[in-house]
Amino acid sequence: MNYTTTEPATLSPAPSASVLDEHAKGWRKKLGQSLLVLLIIFVASWYVGLLNFNTLANGVPAIGTLIGESLPPDFTNVASWVSPLIDTLAMSIAGTAIAVTLSVPLAFLAARNTSPHPVVFQVTRTLLNGLRSVPELIMGIIFVAAVGFGALPGVLALGLHSIGMVGKFFAEAIEHVDEAPVEAADAAGATRLQVLYHAVLPQVLPQFADVSIYRWEYNFRASTVMGMVGAGGIGFELMGSLRIMQYQEVSAILIVILLMVTVVDSLSGRLRKKFK
Repeated sequence: MNYTTTEPATLSPAPSASVLDEHAKGWRKKLGQSLLVLLIIFVASWYVGLLNFNTLANGVPAIGTLIGESLPPDFTNVASWVSPLIDTLAMSIAGTAIAVTLSVPLAFLAARNTSPHPVVFQVTRTLLNGLRSVPELIMGIIFVAAVGFGALPGVLALGLHSIGMVGKFFAEAIEHVDEAPVEAADAAGATRLQVLYHAVLPQVLPQFADVSIYRWEYNFRASTVMGMVGAGGIGFELMGSLRIMQYQEVSAILIVILLMVTVVDSLSGRLRKKFK
C-alpha cells in the first residue's frame, strides 16, 4: 500500500514590524498634516473675526432690517434694464472671445512639450501669472481711466484677466496629450506646425471648448459687477440704486441678474453636452 504524504499548508508570513511601523508613520504624518490645515483655517477664521459670535449676532438685526426694506421688489423700471442686460451679455461674449483667441497661441508657448525654448516657456508662464493675478475690477478701473466709461473697458478687463486663467488651463491640457500621435506625425516627416495642428490640437479641442464655456459663465457673472467701476452693464444700474438707497429696486435688479445667470448656466450646460 502506497502512502502519499502531504506537506502541511504553509501559512503566509505575518506582516513584519517594519511594514507596520511604516504604515503607522504614514498615518501619523497624514494626521499631522490634517491638524496643521485645521489650525491654519482656525487662525485665519479668528483673524478675520469669523469666530467673533457677538459681532455676528449684533449684525443679524441690521440684516433683517435691510431685507425688510428690500421687500417687495420694485420692477417699475424693468424696461430700462433690458439694454444694460444686453450690454452685460455682450461684454461676457466679447471678453471670452478675446481671451480664447489670444490664449490658444500663448498656451502652446506655455506648455512644456510644445514650447520652443525654456526661456519662452518661463516668459509666457510669467505673463499668464501676471494677467491672472490682477483682479478684473482693478483692470476695469484702469481701462475706464484709459478709454472712458461704457462697455469697452469692461470687455478689455474681462478679456485680459481671462487670458491668465484660460491660457493656464489650455497649457495644462496640452501638456497631458497622448504622445503616440505626436511621435507618429514626427516619424512621418511632418513639420512642427503640422504636428501641432494634426496631432496635438485634435486631442485638446474638447477641453478647450469646455474651458471656454465655463469661462463665459464666469465672465457673465463678473460683467454684472463691472458696472460698479463705470464699465457699463446691469451693474451700473445696480450701483446707482444702491447709492440712492432704493433697496426695493436693488432686490428687483438682483432677481433679474439671478434669472439671467440661470439662463446662461442652462445654455452653457447644453453647449458642453454638444462638445462631449
